[in-house]
Amino acid sequence: MVKVGVISDTHGTFDEPLREFLCDVDEVWHAGDIGSIELADTIAAFKPLRAVYGNIDGGITRRAYNDFAYFRVEECDVLMTHIGGYPRRYDPRAVAKIQACRPKIFVAGHSHILKIIYDPIYNLLHINPGAAGEYGPHKVRTAVRFEIDGTEIRNMEIWEWPRK
Repeated sequence: MVKVGVISDTHGTFDEPLREFLCDVDEVWHAGDIGSIELADTIAAFKPLRAVYGNIDGGITRRAYNDFAYFRVEECDVLMTHIGGYPRRYDPRAVAKIQACRPKIFVAGHSHILKIIYDPIYNLLHINPGAAGEYGPHKVRTAVRFEIDGTEIRNMEIWEWPRK
């Protein structure tokens, strides 16, 4: 069993409330708009990090991370990107990757709106963790954590806390 924390759109923020929420996870997935390579390094020193770059991330971050990440945790294939869209409204590049990879979990950020949706067309769980940072149009900061045990995804938790 692996406990996962999913965040996006930190825009340079990795503060105590976020650390507390992620303290018991085994790894962190960051769906882009990290804010800086230094912040990515800080998160990676805190917990093992799987990340993609977002539209605000600069050259060094783009050299360290890709726009798509495809990996396996337990028996679940995962596809992650920053600008991915939503079921029935996926970004065309995301559709091509989803069709090629057939992930069980698809993670995207960018919208700053937390949504978790089962997609029956591609038989996957779409997760957008919203925005964990202070910058952007969102009213509250959000993040997600859950467990993967073999092929099962369970104990999904959504956390939200106010912006400063």
